[in-house]
Amino acid sequence: MNQISKVLILDFGSQYTQLIARRIREMKVYSQIQRFDFDIESIKVDPDIKAIILSGGPSSIYDSDSPQIDPAIFELGLPILGICYGMQLITHVMGGTVGKSEKREYGRAELKVTDNSDLFFGLDDSSQVWASHGDSVKSLPVGFEVIGSTLNAPFTAIKNKTKKIYGVQFHPEVHHTTDGRQILENFLFSICNLKEDWNYNSFIDQTIAQIKQQVGDAKVLCALSGGVDSSVVAMLLHKAIGSNLTCVFVDNGLLRSNEAVEIESIFKEHFNLNLICVDASKIFLDRLVEVTDPEQKRKIIGGTFIEVFKAETKNLGDFKYLAQGTLYPDVIESTAFKGPSAVIKSHHNVGGLPKDLGFELIEPLRELFKDEVRIIGRELGIPEKIIGRHPFPGPGLAIRVIGSINPASLEILRRADKIFIDELRKHGLYNHIWQALAVLLPVYTVGVMGDERTYDQVLALRAVTSVDGMTVDWYHLPYDFMADISNKIINEVPGINRVVYDISSKPPATIEWE
Repeated sequence: MNQISKVLILDFGSQYTQLIARRIREMKVYSQIQRFDFDIESIKVDPDIKAIILSGGPSSIYDSDSPQIDPAIFELGLPILGICYGMQLITHVMGGTVGKSEKREYGRAELKVTDNSDLFFGLDDSSQVWASHGDSVKSLPVGFEVIGSTLNAPFTAIKNKTKKIYGVQFHPEVHHTTDGRQILENFLFSICNLKEDWNYNSFIDQTIAQIKQQVGDAKVLCALSGGVDSSVVAMLLHKAIGSNLTCVFVDNGLLRSNEAVEIESIFKEHFNLNLICVDASKIFLDRLVEVTDPEQKRKIIGGTFIEVFKAETKNLGDFKYLAQGTLYPDVIESTAFKGPSAVIKSHHNVGGLPKDLGFELIEPLRELFKDEVRIIGRELGIPEKIIGRHPFPGPGLAIRVIGSINPASLEILRRADKIFIDELRKHGLYNHIWQALAVLLPVYTVGVMGDERTYDQVLALRAVTSVDGMTVDWYHLPYDFMADISNKIINEVPGINRVVYDISSKPPATIEWE
């Protein structure tokens, strides 16, 4: 297989770091994100790294705990682009000065281009950019020159053409920077001389080769949930190692209505995979009795998953590896795996695993986003019924029954959820929505049915639009649909007498309630 050029993105904690990776991949160039303190020796010995991008970040470079960088990185001879904090770091390390801005810039700003010979080639003299900084460059290092400015930041864009080091005090990766794509293309193709040598078929070939190299003749256990992510992982592994793969589907008692039967049928009939189905619902539900804290739920479920898998290996043979469908948003929200980012919630694939795992993990989708996984799934020939399915959390309905869990509350939620999803499909709305879900609240309200007083629970419905799950907006369901779905759920599901609709975006809310 031909070697593929790589752009290394060093993450300093920006909320936009993943967008940089996405934009570069959209331009058919492979990108990889690593922590800001990624070992420079690893960079030196990797011939595929052809350029480096330093992300933005929330810190000031003068903070005592601010993320720093090995100055030797600027002597590698690789083209470097610093974005926001990354530009300030370049300035600081190479001998310039950075200080508090007299007027901070957040949001839209007008860039005045003073040099459009390389990074800004093709741009007009004025362009809208998206800024987000309280510090700014005050003086330039030796060898640097200004190529752009804004009203409040005279050193908004800089370059050292000899060293091929560039910096911008704005975010070219975000949609609101109108010429952002052109700027990134100029850096990749004109300054770095890269080629469009990466696509999703390249990813498939590369991943299969990496799995073969990592696994060899060892056996792999794949945690198959029937969702998009684990299905794609299973197919990649199947192509890489064939019969050395065993897929295990665990019914944890927290699935949607009739889901276990459907998944077993689809995968045994269509994929010809070695699939073992395990009913462990009693174990999970027993351990979740009286547990109300969502983080505890996630950790209990993650740990129990591993125990079930270990029990299966005793019967099936010696398994060295466990494969999971972990995605990049799972990693970002679970841990500061990449850069100095805040932990939002643990993911059962990431934050909920016990330290004595007993398996080596294989997570081939760890750097991908959901829409990318869907594209890869289609390339692999996985049916649209699986690929087009909305995301479903690993902890399942455990985090959609708010508070303590019991069989009765799970059954109420299953029935209501099925009505909601079925009606979305029936009305042609399902494929317009990123994720739809129902949440059973531990709130009881007074109602009246058949002239009698009721005191039943509240159900919250949620439907959102998104591209990658990192930011979402609520979906504007038609009023008539909402009226009908509310009546249908209340009439057909005993235990619910009130339905509400969640109109929160992310941020500040997350998609799931727990």
